[in-house]
Amino acid sequence: MSDIPAELHYTKEHEWVSAAGSVATIGITDYAQGELGDIIFLELPEPGTHVGKGDPFGTVEAVKTVEEIYAPVTGEILEINGELEEHPEQVNQAPYHDGWLVRIKMSDPSELEQLLDSEAYREQVGD
Repeated sequence: MSDIPAELHYTKEHEWVSAAGSVATIGITDYAQGELGDIIFLELPEPGTHVGKGDPFGTVEAVKTVEEIYAPVTGEILEINGELEEHPEQVNQAPYHDGWLVRIKMSDPSELEQLLDSEAYREQVGD
């Protein structure tokens, strides 16, 4: 059974969002990291990059596959998790904590309302 924290927002593409004011912290879900297997590399955008809701903004490379990461909200990349360059396995070990990917300054925080809550995400992944 996957860990699906109730306080987060989710996308159908398996990203999670934690919002504090107009700043959204984004990562991939426990379910996603479990499906991907051992993560060996992440390609993330430079701070200052503008991303649109639903647009791919990076990739996660696992032993078995490479998957795109999609922006759950529109905004500007404020920060990337630099620790992941040396330690991509943190996404597997702690996807909701040390394994976060980027922080985005949201252009429109109301976009969060269009995302899934924990119950809807749990139903989607059949957990």
